[in-house]
Amino acid sequence: MSDNVLKLGIPAGSLQEATAELMKKAGYNLKFSSRSYFPGIDDDEIECLLIRAQEMARYVDEGILDAGFTGHDWILETGADVHEISELMFSKVSRRPVRWVLCVPNDSPVQDVKDLEGKRIATEAVGLTKRFLEENGVTAKVEFSWGATEVKPPELADAIVEVTETGNSLRANNLRIVHEILQSTTRFIANKGAWENDWKRQKLENIALMLDACLAAEGKVGMMMNIRRADLEEILGILPALQTPTVSSLSDPDWVDVNTILDEAVVRTIVPQLKAAGARGIVEYAINKIIE
Repeated sequence: MSDNVLKLGIPAGSLQEATAELMKKAGYNLKFSSRSYFPGIDDDEIECLLIRAQEMARYVDEGILDAGFTGHDWILETGADVHEISELMFSKVSRRPVRWVLCVPNDSPVQDVKDLEGKRIATEAVGLTKRFLEENGVTAKVEFSWGATEVKPPELADAIVEVTETGNSLRANNLRIVHEILQSTTRFIANKGAWENDWKRQKLENIALMLDACLAAEGKVGMMMNIRRADLEEILGILPALQTPTVSSLSDPDWVDVNTILDEAVVRTIVPQLKAAGARGIVEYAINKIIE
C-alpha cells in the first residue's frame, strides 16, 4: 500500500451524522452502508473506518489510524498520547461543549462530592471519575456502566457521572447536578508518527483548514449594497462587521459598493436601518467558509 493514503477514523454512533455533515460542508462526501464499517469517501487518498468515539484516541495513539475525530473527554479517559490538530466546536445536537456532570436523585441527601464517601457511582468514564474523586479526597466505588446510566440511581447506584448537552435526559429521570467535572469538545487528532510524515501532515492540515473554515462561517452571511458617498460614514457606523467592510468605487463617482460579513441573527434588525440611512440594492448571500 502506498504511504500516500490517510487512514481516517470516523466516530460511529452519536457523532457520526454531525461529523459527516461537517465533512460534506468541507467538500468531503462520506457514504455509509449498514453492512460495512468502511465508509466510502470521494477522495482516493483517504480510507475511512467507523470507530466508537470512546475508542478512537487509543487506535490513533497506537497507529492503527493516522487520524480521527473524538471528544477531548475520551482522550483524557484513555490517556492517549496524540497530536491535537484542531478543536471543532460541534456535537451531536449543538455547537456547545458537552458536560460531564456528577448527578444524584432529586431527593438524595447528597449536596457535595464529599457526601459520596463510601458510596457507589456508575459511569462510562471510570478514569475521569476516579481522578475527580481523588482530587477531592473522596473514596467511593466507581462502576463501569454499559448504558442507560440515568436510570440506575437510587437502586443500582447512589450517584452517576454522565455526559449531557441539554440536561433534558437528567431532568426526565429526576436527577440533579451536584458538580460539573469537565467540559468537552470534539477534537481532530493525529498519530504523532503520522504527523511527522510530511505528506500526511499536509493532508491533515488541509482537511483541518476546510473544517475550521466551515465552522467559522456558521451563522454568518455576506451583504453588499450601494451607498452614496455622502452616506458612507453613517452606514459604516451601523454595520457590525466581522472585519472592516470592503468599499469599492462604482462607475458613478457619487456612489460606492460596500461588501461585508455579519451575523445572520442581526440581519432583520440592520436591513431596515441601512435602507433608512440611504443604502440601495441590498443583497444578502450565503457564506459557506471563512478562512482567516
